[in-house]
Amino acid sequence: MISSLIVAFATIFITILSLYKWVIIINALLSWVQPDPYNPIVQMLDRLTHPAYALLRKFVPTVFGGMDLAPVILIFAIQFLEIFLGNLFSSMM
Repeated sequence: MISSLIVAFATIFITILSLYKWVIIINALLSWVQPDPYNPIVQMLDRLTHPAYALLRKFVPTVFGGMDLAPVILIFAIQFLEIFLGNLFSSMM
């Protein structure tokens, strides 16, 4: 019963990670087209992604050749977590 509860929470956490990965992708794509900064959707995406970018930039240099690679690094990290946690908790089932 406890293992089922842990697997359920892990599934929810993995789903949240997947949704956040899409938020990062959408924000990165929007940064290429210079959207209206006063648009509420753009502001929400910036508020959701800026803390993660700031935390990553504190420890890792993310600008290479004038291009900010923070979204790419975060996507790889989230993908790693999804795979790792998925395999970890699938063995509990």
